[in-house]
Amino acid sequence: MNEAVLARAKKIKLVIFDVDGVMTDGGLGIGDDGQEYKFFHSLDGFGMKLLKQSGVEMAIITGRTSNVVVKRAENTGVFNFYQGVENKLEAFNDLIQKMNLSPEEVAFMGDDIVDAPPMLRCGLALTVPTGHRLIKPVAHYVTQAPAGHGALREVCELIMQAQGTFDAVIAPYFKLP
Repeated sequence: MNEAVLARAKKIKLVIFDVDGVMTDGGLGIGDDGQEYKFFHSLDGFGMKLLKQSGVEMAIITGRTSNVVVKRAENTGVFNFYQGVENKLEAFNDLIQKMNLSPEEVAFMGDDIVDAPPMLRCGLALTVPTGHRLIKPVAHYVTQAPAGHGALREVCELIMQAQGTFDAVIAPYFKLP
C-alpha cells in the first residue's frame, strides 16, 4: 500500500459514497412496472457496518433518486445522504459544514465526471477499476475489487487498517464462546 494513501486514510472521519457504479456495478434494472432495481453486495454492506463501528461516519451523495438507496442507507448505518443531486460539490460542502469537518478529514468515492469536484476537494479520493478514464487520475486510490463486488469493503478495510482500528473491530468475530 502506498504510504501517501495510508497517511491520507489515517485522517478520515467521514467517507462519502456515490451509488451507481460505486456501491453497485452501475447496472440499472427497470421492471415493466417502472420499478428500479439495484444490486448491492453483502461484503460491502458488512464492511460499512465495520467502518461505522470503528468510529468513521459515512454518507451518500448520488445524482439519482431511489427508495432502495434509502433502504440500503438504513441497513448500513448511513444517516447522511443526498439524492437527486446535480451539484455534488455543493452537497459535499453542505455536509462537511454540518459535520464541522475539514475537507482533509473526508474521503469521497466516485466513478464518473460528476464526482470530480468533490474528489478534487476531499482528503482521500477513491474510485473503482471501471471508473471513467478522466476520474482515475483524480483518485488517490483505485480499488482492486470491482464496483458493487467488494470495492467498498476494500476501502473500509483500508481506512480501518490505516487508523489502526481494523484488528479491534474484527476481533470479536474470531473469538470462540
